[in-house]
Amino acid sequence: MQDRYELPPELTIYGVSAVRDALLAWLGERAETVHGGLEISAHAVTDVDGAGLQLLAALSASGPGWRLVDPSAAFADACRVLGFAHGQ
Repeated sequence: MQDRYELPPELTIYGVSAVRDALLAWLGERAETVHGGLEISAHAVTDVDGAGLQLLAALSASGPGWRLVDPSAAFADACRVLGFAHGQ
């Protein structure tokens, strides 16, 4: 079972609902079997907006633990512009 979820290239309001559903299903499948090893990769993200970042912020506050890895330049820039810090 893969313990890394790959975010899609577009993490915007137009597709955030589908990403949310997929992420919740992925997290739910792993919540009881993996502890502390879940990763969400943002390396492929080329387009991100406040809705996409809000989704990740909301998911980080509830449910099983995970960490963001491999942020793309576009993702890191969006975090910086909106005042969010990304993991190093």
